[in-house]
Amino acid sequence: MGELGRHLRLGPRVMTTVPADTSSRPWDFVQRGLAAVGISGRGLVIAAPALWMTLFFLVPLAVVFGISLSVKQFGQPPYSDLLTTESGTVQLTLHLSNYLKLIEGSIVDGGFWFNLAFNLIVAALALVIARGLSRSVEPLALFAIYAVAVVAGALFLVTLYTADLNVYLTAFLSSIRIAAISTVIAILIGYPMAYAIALAADRWRNILLMLVILPFWTSFLLRVYALSSFLRGEGVINNFLGVFGVPPLVMMQTDFAVYVGIVYSYLPFFILPLYTNLVKLDPALLEASADLGARPYRTFLSITLPLSMPGVVAGAMLVFIPAIGEFVIPSLLGGPGTQMIGRILWDEFFGKTNWPRAAALAITMLIIVVIPIMLMQRAQNAVVEGR
Repeated sequence: MGELGRHLRLGPRVMTTVPADTSSRPWDFVQRGLAAVGISGRGLVIAAPALWMTLFFLVPLAVVFGISLSVKQFGQPPYSDLLTTESGTVQLTLHLSNYLKLIEGSIVDGGFWFNLAFNLIVAALALVIARGLSRSVEPLALFAIYAVAVVAGALFLVTLYTADLNVYLTAFLSSIRIAAISTVIAILIGYPMAYAIALAADRWRNILLMLVILPFWTSFLLRVYALSSFLRGEGVINNFLGVFGVPPLVMMQTDFAVYVGIVYSYLPFFILPLYTNLVKLDPALLEASADLGARPYRTFLSITLPLSMPGVVAGAMLVFIPAIGEFVIPSLLGGPGTQMIGRILWDEFFGKTNWPRAAALAITMLIIVVIPIMLMQRAQNAVVEGR
């Protein structure tokens, strides 16, 4: 038995088994080597994604940010150097003109900024107060507080859209508006679909999920271009309506076509995380609600909807974030009046060859996208903590 790495000590009544010597295992050798240089197994696991994020996100982001602080020049590359050497002295020159150009030409005064800040602060305070008092005030008072937040938010949007803004700010607002409306439509369409899939029998559930994922098996550009054949003047929809004597509808090169394209392209991104959340709900909660006499709609509003909100928020962000910087859909389906920041970026990069201005636009758009991600993370943390 000694050759097998096992030592048996036989006594009158006790037999002790000593585990085999595992010092020769390859993984133990690797662990000892990593420990010798101060690297733990957990550190090695974290190092791979950290290296990936550094090489393919942080480094390119730093390069783009550096380009945004330069100025356009003719040559290759088409922007000035930040570091220059003059008389043996290294100088760092940073230009903020590209960021200032994003608001230059907009006719706004002190009253505009005051109204903007006032309405935003009132809406935020009303939401905070309503959230803090949601369990201690009457429903009518809570409704009044939420009404104040809605009115202040509406006035905030009116203040933005009535101002005379330049093409960059107009494109940012248009992108946010189109992405937000498309996200709301995706929620209204995707929630019933995800709910139906979660309630379906096991033999149908996989088939329904496959139908949701099936469009991803084809090219994104091909899917958007195929959608245009349904929306154009002589397309499938207008030909069908013509059978009943309905005049052709103008759908191509409109915001409506952009909404349809975004919802069609990104709807699976909303359905899949929401389905994952809904399928994990405890059926005992629904049965308990029914046993207590609650009607189905009351059970849905009191149990299913609140517990599915993390899936709704995650899915909504997966639709909103890529939609706000969309370029292909507004280019193929939208018209000249559909100004989204993706089209402006393309024009600045390749049309005007103004890389610094385009880099400033990209950094600004990244900041706008990070805000909803932070809000989503905060909402998810609040749900986990039970607040």
